Amino acid sequence: MKRFGLSSAERIKSKKIFEKIFTYGSTIFSYDQKIKANYILEAGNAGVKFAAAVSKKNGNAVWRNRLKRLLREAYRLNKQTLVEFSLKKDLSIKVVFLPHRLNQKDNKKICYDEIAPAVVDLMSKMTGAK
Repeated sequence: MKRFGLSSAERIKSKKIFEKIFTYGSTIFSYDQKIKANYILEAGNAGVKFAAAVSKKNGNAVWRNRLKRLLREAYRLNKQTLVEFSLKKDLSIKVVFLPHRLNQKDNKKICYDEIAPAVVDLMSKMTGAK
């Protein structure tokens, strides 16, 4: 696994896994309530799988795709703490990032600087670090 890469093996693509995360997983919110994360921790098979999901209610296709790109980039650049935690504790972590209070109506333009701190905060909450 590359340090700053985001390979196909690190992404959640299965509908079954999405349903499992949304049904049995835990939900946490970022400090500014802009982004939330649904995640599930499973013993064994250490590693992290990631997805970004944005509903049609949040905005048009261009805005949604930009938000997904920004979420992926923020995760990709800051994933090392989550990966190290997973390997140290021998846990499989599956996480889906979603917008909570972000929508096109209130935020016409979004940038990486708005998204990255929230993603880092969520990842630190998942690992239990403060």
